[in-house]
Amino acid sequence: MNEREIAVFILTDIFSEKAYNNIILQKTLSKHPELSNEGRAFVTELVNGTLRNIIHIDYIINSFSKTPTKKMRPFILNNIRIGVYQLIFLDNIPSSAVCNEAVKLAKKRHFAGLSAFVNGLLRNIDRNKGNIIYPDKDKNFTEYLSVKYSYPKWMLEYWLESMDKQRLCRMCEENIKPPVITAKVNTLKITKEKLTSQLLSEGMNVKEGALFEDSLSLSKTGNIAESPAFNEGFFHIMDESSLISVKVLSPTAGSTVVDCCAAPGGKSFAMAEAMENKGVIYSRDIYEHKVELIEKGAKRLGIDIIKAQKKSALEEEADIKADFVLVDAPCSGLGMVRKKPDIKYNKTLKDIEDTALLQKDILKNASKLVKKGGRLVYSTCTVSQKENIENALWFAENFDFEFEPITLDIKSDTLEKGYIEVLPQDYGTDGFFVACFRRV
Repeated sequence: MNEREIAVFILTDIFSEKAYNNIILQKTLSKHPELSNEGRAFVTELVNGTLRNIIHIDYIINSFSKTPTKKMRPFILNNIRIGVYQLIFLDNIPSSAVCNEAVKLAKKRHFAGLSAFVNGLLRNIDRNKGNIIYPDKDKNFTEYLSVKYSYPKWMLEYWLESMDKQRLCRMCEENIKPPVITAKVNTLKITKEKLTSQLLSEGMNVKEGALFEDSLSLSKTGNIAESPAFNEGFFHIMDESSLISVKVLSPTAGSTVVDCCAAPGGKSFAMAEAMENKGVIYSRDIYEHKVELIEKGAKRLGIDIIKAQKKSALEEEADIKADFVLVDAPCSGLGMVRKKPDIKYNKTLKDIEDTALLQKDILKNASKLVKKGGRLVYSTCTVSQKENIENALWFAENFDFEFEPITLDIKSDTLEKGYIEVLPQDYGTDGFFVACFRRV
């Protein structure tokens, strides 16, 4: 199978099984070792790019096709979707090649009777792509954003409760871009300068991080797991927005730390590096295989102060009082749309409300772990007022904690108030929220 064929099958599986795109991608690509790094990257681009823009793509198809998308056979629909993605959103592939490959694929998979339909539709879209009529932005703002940037309307209306139209537009526009891969330098083993030199020698493109000295932005990475620098434990993958929570918590060498919802372990690793591998970090998750993932990562990085534990953040305990507690809570994940575009279509407002209640229960339990005078940081990788600022305010009002000002060098009007929200367009990172508390 070629890259386009693999991408169509992955997309079909994602919709038929309602599975996470990253899981299906990894599972399918592992079955095709014949693919080069460039081939794997192209499959990933086709799948994730189509998912990021699926509402927009279906709108275009329905604007030109007499047969609506909801009545098309899944394989034919996803073949056309990937074709439209290439015609509209990619500028490095000849239109003739896109159409011809889609037709060949239809015939190969025993849809020869529909190959003329596929060919005619894609060529018609290509000829008229400059004449597509979209909803009027001024008359129906959410309808326009929904089509243009592929979001369900309820989600846009929810966001408009907490941000203005211009900021929302910028976030939607940023989220259809491919994600940035960011490496956190393992300062226990190597300097940023030496790591940069090694990664360059491995053929990667390396740039400075947008926020922190110990982060590097990578491209042309190929399969990270095959990188000698990765296997030597010189870095781990961690978005800079996630690193904000670690920088705010700022655990000191020799201290006791609890990472309540730790998997896959990136924040625990970054904390251990900041603590110079001195002290103890209890890294917890409810699943055994994720606990093993944390242990494996710590070993690769040369970290021995992490005690990975299979433990729920809702379990009561009285035997630990920590200097620092990190609650990177389960959330709706709406800040990670670039990496996981299917999140946009799989969440509901009820999911957000239920998650916000779970987060409150976790915060309530985590508060008991903090020493008097100790610090607790609450963070999420979502853009959601119910899960973020509303929960932070609730916590400060109902427990013996107060907001503590944040001293990071990041532009924000709320640092003095003890919390910060970073949106994707601010620094090119995931969307993230962090609140800092001191037990009084």
